Amino acid sequence: MPAQPPPPAAVPRRRWQNCFSPTLVRDRCYTRCFHSAGLRRAAVPLQDGAVVHLWLPPAATTGAAPLHPVLLLHGFGASATWQWAPFLRPLLAADLAPYVPDLIFFGASSSPAADRSPAYQAACIATAMLALPLAPQRYAVVGVSYGGFVAYHLAHAFPAAVERLVLVAAGVCLEDADLAAGLFAVEDIAEAASLLLPQRPEDLRRLVGLTFCRPPRFMPSCFIRDYIRVMCTDNVKEKTELLYALINGRKLSDLPKISQQTLIIWGEQDQVFPLELGLWLKRHLGDTSELVIVKNAGHAINREKPAELCRLIRNYIIDPTVKYREDRKGSWKNVIKRFAGSSLRKVDSSRPLL
Repeated sequence: MPAQPPPPAAVPRRRWQNCFSPTLVRDRCYTRCFHSAGLRRAAVPLQDGAVVHLWLPPAATTGAAPLHPVLLLHGFGASATWQWAPFLRPLLAADLAPYVPDLIFFGASSSPAADRSPAYQAACIATAMLALPLAPQRYAVVGVSYGGFVAYHLAHAFPAAVERLVLVAAGVCLEDADLAAGLFAVEDIAEAASLLLPQRPEDLRRLVGLTFCRPPRFMPSCFIRDYIRVMCTDNVKEKTELLYALINGRKLSDLPKISQQTLIIWGEQDQVFPLELGLWLKRHLGDTSELVIVKNAGHAINREKPAELCRLIRNYIIDPTVKYREDRKGSWKNVIKRFAGSSLRKVDSSRPLL
């Protein structure tokens, strides 16, 4: 009996999925936003074999000195294009020059090194910026969530380069013990990894429910599975190791202080990094920092309140001396009262809220 030819379904099916993938369509739209805003791609190889991919502002290609260079660092659940595409035109219109990298193991950035710490991420980004032909000597840094951890280490290790800092929902004051103490929605790092790197529709639905103050009501399973296939299956092992390096053995007493003026932005209803962490961070940094609490927003502030977040970032970088009105900061008395009476969170009494 003659051998049967192999079924031609495997490759065409993959092509069929890619042609009709709503996630890939959105990914291309975000990439076009960067191109249409005048940004261009660059790949910077480092001495240890790492490669940092980043987007450069129009000023970096024309040779003109940018008025306000700013480094934008994305969070754990996104690449640079997905996180920052809606912010490009407003920032460029305000004479800001955005440099937008993919962190190591996100997007097209990679490294053969075994180091998974935020300090290594910060060193890679700083080295890549220094290697750019027309890069600014000093720049502001904005970090969202995980990107805020990297931004904090960048400010500490490279104070001559980082002019000022904006930390958005970045729980840099968390401790390893906080997970077991019930401060978070997860009990250990393994559960956090399964949540932040969802491989099943139910995991992604739970993640969306935690990150949004008002999560979308309609989430078809076919769209969720497509999103997981496109966005959540690359470098899962390495990203899990990033989480372990971020949380395992972490103590607030080991967190260094930074000297840069820092704006802390937090969603009042954040369930991923509760607002307690923002209050602790404000206390840790003292008079060099300012905390703005965004009402009706959860952890995904960049999705729920993009215009307000963009305005806060823009105004602070252009003029960091501006003080925000009390209603923009939220009601401190109500915030402290809410946490003091909470029976759901067992907060370490040695770390006062203010």
